[in-house]
Amino acid sequence: MKLDTSGLESTAPLFGTRSELLDGFSATPSFELPNTINFDGFQKEAIQMVKPAKGTTTLAFIFKEGVMVAADSRASMGGYISSQSVKKIIEINPYMLGTMAGGAADCQFWHRNLGIKCRLHELANKRRISVTGASKLLANILYSYRGMGLSVGTMIAGWDETGPGLYYVDSEGGRLKGTRFSVGSGSPYAYGVLDNGYRYDMSIEEAAELKLEGLSIMQHLRDGAMQHSVMEPVVELLAGWKKLSGDDVGELHYHYYPVTPSTVEQEMIEVAGT
Repeated sequence: MKLDTSGLESTAPLFGTRSELLDGFSATPSFELPNTINFDGFQKEAIQMVKPAKGTTTLAFIFKEGVMVAADSRASMGGYISSQSVKKIIEINPYMLGTMAGGAADCQFWHRNLGIKCRLHELANKRRISVTGASKLLANILYSYRGMGLSVGTMIAGWDETGPGLYYVDSEGGRLKGTRFSVGSGSPYAYGVLDNGYRYDMSIEEAAELKLEGLSIMQHLRDGAMQHSVMEPVVELLAGWKKLSGDDVGELHYHYYPVTPSTVEQEMIEVAGT
């Protein structure tokens, strides 16, 4: 007697063949390269095409009373303005500040990260970290991420056991010590004002005036009109940092550089008055 098993046979395989199962897994991943002779030149052009446009100016200098730090409050990318009230001076601890220029997210994140590490250092060593140590710590961190697209240009300013300190740190791991710095797209104009009016023996009021004048002329020359952007000067003293004021740059410019009416305009005013 022979059993009929034809009904148990499958007309199609339940699972695909080996080649079908491994399709897409065995092939080596690949991508097409751009059709160009000079690949290095192509990379440089591509980076410039997607390079973000910046519009920040921050400046800081050391004088006899401490360290003066100032920045504008406008967040922009080229001609697009996203906010007029951004805090570009970031507190690291009560005796140390950082400025923000470049990518807002990058600067804010790494300054918060630096603040955490400075607090852990203080808890472990029973003393505040120095400005030199904090700037070196940030430079080492950013150096480990160089070439990964970070955009950070910052100044670390503060007061420690050795007195006032000021360092410039960027996203490539660069670190410079100095007595005056300006970072951002408007820094050439700010350096012009600093070179003309900076003195080490200035009072707090004179230092604040120099800061406001430098930022106001920079914003006006670079952007033409900067109404409603606020300048925020902050002074670092032995007792900690203190905010001095928040001034509208549109009003500041005409305060330092008043517009005198021309001869024709003056004659029209006199005629209208009579």
